[in-house]
Amino acid sequence: MDTDILTNQEVNTQSAEQTEQTPKTFTQEDVDRIVAKRIARYSDYETLKGKAAKYDEQVEASKSELQKATERADGLQAELDAIKNAQAINSMREEVAKAKGVPAALLTGSTREECEALADALIEWGKPNGYPSVPDGGEPNGHSKKSTREQFAEWFNENV
Repeated sequence: MDTDILTNQEVNTQSAEQTEQTPKTFTQEDVDRIVAKRIARYSDYETLKGKAAKYDEQVEASKSELQKATERADGLQAELDAIKNAQAINSMREEVAKAKGVPAALLTGSTREECEALADALIEWGKPNGYPSVPDGGEPNGHSKKSTREQFAEWFNENV
């Protein structure tokens, strides 16, 4: 069995060597006949080329319209998403403002935690700290019985 395989391989090798050694030659008529067949096969090439170009133009034109519509739809979708997001944030701010008792316009956070923290800070800031300390205790200097008009007139006469 191995000898049969070797024999077939040897035969194939010998036939390949023979083919390489004897190049095939063509006459001018053979070449003309081969060329004529190929030309006949592609005789309507220019027509097909024109049709293909028109088809490509139509595909590009429709693709452009499709791309324009897609881009417009994407833009509108992004705008809609932004509006929905803004409405959700405003609604959340209103809820936090109502729960904490602060004006919603003062809440600027974009999450519930941020708004609640800001509301708590506003509440803390708004707590009364008592009256500010005044060096003289808040008592008017020189208990004058004169009216404000008379006091201003005196001051004006002294300083002018």
